[in-house]
Amino acid sequence: MEHLWWVLVATAVPVVILLVPILLGMRVIPNDMVGIVEKLWSGRGSLPEGRLIALDGEAGFQAELLRGGIHFGFPIWKFRVHKVRLTSVPQGKIGYVFARDGRALPPEQTLGRVVECNHFQNARAFLTPGKAQGGQRGRQRAILREGVYAINVALFVVITEEAVHSLYLGDGREVEMFKRWQKELAEFSGFSPVVIDKNRGQADDSIGIVTIHDGPALGPGEIIAPPVGTKSGEPGYHSNYQDVEAFLASGGRRGRQYVPLTDGTYFLNRWFASVEIVPKTVVPIGSVGVVVSYFGQKGEDLTGKGFRHGEQVVEGERGVLAETLGPGKYPFNTYAGCVYLVPTTNFVLHWITGRTESHRYDETLKSIDLVTADAYEPVLPLSVVVHIDYQKAPNVVQRFGDVKKLITQTLDPMLSAYFRDIAHKKTMLQLLHDRDQIQQEARRELRFRFAEFDIELVDVLIGKPDTAGAGGAIETLLEQLRMRQLAREQVETYEQQRVAADKLLTLKTALALAERQTELTNSKVQVEIAGNQGDAKLALARKQAEESVITAEAEGKRRVLLAESDGRSKVLVGEGEGRRLSLEGEAEATVQERKIASFGDPRLYALAQVAQRLSESKQPLVPERLLVAGGADGKAGQNLVGTLLSLIVAEKSGLSLDGTGETPKAA
Repeated sequence: MEHLWWVLVATAVPVVILLVPILLGMRVIPNDMVGIVEKLWSGRGSLPEGRLIALDGEAGFQAELLRGGIHFGFPIWKFRVHKVRLTSVPQGKIGYVFARDGRALPPEQTLGRVVECNHFQNARAFLTPGKAQGGQRGRQRAILREGVYAINVALFVVITEEAVHSLYLGDGREVEMFKRWQKELAEFSGFSPVVIDKNRGQADDSIGIVTIHDGPALGPGEIIAPPVGTKSGEPGYHSNYQDVEAFLASGGRRGRQYVPLTDGTYFLNRWFASVEIVPKTVVPIGSVGVVVSYFGQKGEDLTGKGFRHGEQVVEGERGVLAETLGPGKYPFNTYAGCVYLVPTTNFVLHWITGRTESHRYDETLKSIDLVTADAYEPVLPLSVVVHIDYQKAPNVVQRFGDVKKLITQTLDPMLSAYFRDIAHKKTMLQLLHDRDQIQQEARRELRFRFAEFDIELVDVLIGKPDTAGAGGAIETLLEQLRMRQLAREQVETYEQQRVAADKLLTLKTALALAERQTELTNSKVQVEIAGNQGDAKLALARKQAEESVITAEAEGKRRVLLAESDGRSKVLVGEGEGRRLSLEGEAEATVQERKIASFGDPRLYALAQVAQRLSESKQPLVPERLLVAGGADGKAGQNLVGTLLSLIVAEKSGLSLDGTGETPKAA
């Protein structure tokens, strides 16, 4: 019996140990989980119709959660505690919230308003009755950023990229709906923030066009919602649609928004706002962008009443904007308007079949069909250089819609008709021969016509008219023109050859002159040197002449003085010498007279002188030969001696005895 007692005690103790916590209502919640309390019954009755969460102790799911730890007071006969894991939103991701309870949404509202409830962790604050801004059931405007949240998933269903955090209530259709929403959000990357960056596989630089799915609808006739809350720091600033309530409070409306998203990262509720990534509008260099705005109020036409081609308005009004976009990139909302590129540099249009420029404006243009006065049917290739003033670009778009329509609907028929009219008045040969003249006339005439359409004609370039097929009749005319031109060219060639020969002669002369240039230069230098030396010598001679004149004058004066002095001296000497000679002569004469007187007879004195001279002479006195001639009377001897003496005396004295002055010769 005692043994049985101990067996009963041993059995009862574990049962009591197990029953006491149950009887005390003890619940253990792990730290990575929360407990959702479901009250099975209550003395306060059940919840009203349409309510899911109890706030005043009614039976049903309670607003408060049990966090990690041990909790008492929840007996199993009265409470059921559902353990669920904490709600986790991964780093850099977004969580979307669906509320099963709350106030019903009005018909014009698609998402529940944002309520201060500690990021959906305070269910009571979300559902508190009497608050004007009490939470609303359905999909919520507020989103969850990365982190771990203790959320009552009986009230809030949190949809993340990895899971749907919800307490199953036995409705399979609800589960399917949550799965469908998760799939839809994943298809357009709704769990990730909107990142606008050209390095993320987006074409060039991009912008995001935002479409809002909640808020007041647009007015009649409006297609773009006006910008609101765009200035940071001002009331109503919604930080690029990330603050939903601020956007709606500032007057934001549903529909496509005028202000796009530019480069950056944006955490947007994709149930509230969808984003379409489009490239930025690029206006290349050499062009301007003419904006046709679909947004704004009706404006006043700036072109006046005389221009009846649409309206040109200022920014913020509908119509063609008067201000153009210069070269650059623009975050232009292509749903709010259209940008037409208008080239502002010179561009060429070809009316040539099969030829087009890179701008493709002339891809539909063909060579112009002509009919000449002499019934030829050529085609005319034509190129036109056009320029559009950037200030007149809005007028072009306003008048024609775009540049291509201007070309195809106006310039093409106008030019075709103009050149056909010219061809009708000229023969084929004239059309070929007078091409330059036709081109100049067309340039002058078409400039005025183009100016009427706010474009400038720079030049008209006419090609060679030709037939559509090879071997046409035009070839004969062309051959004639070739022969004619060849003859002209030959004449010109001969003339140029003559000119070349003249030039060659001039060149050779110049080369020869260049070869002798050194000598010529040296000779010129020598001529200059000689001239300079001659000038120097002339100047020196002049100086010397002047000096000689002065010297001569001085010398003359000196000589005159010397002559006068010498003359006086000689006169005195002569007078003295004369006196001396006179005295000497007188003395000699006196001596001779006394000598002659001493001889008594002068002839004796003379013979004495002769004898003295003969004695002093070197001539022999006695001839080596003696010829004696005499007469019979003996006087001949006497005459011979006398004759001989006479000869000797005459020879020695130099006197002539016969009066002829000659000395007689011996026979």
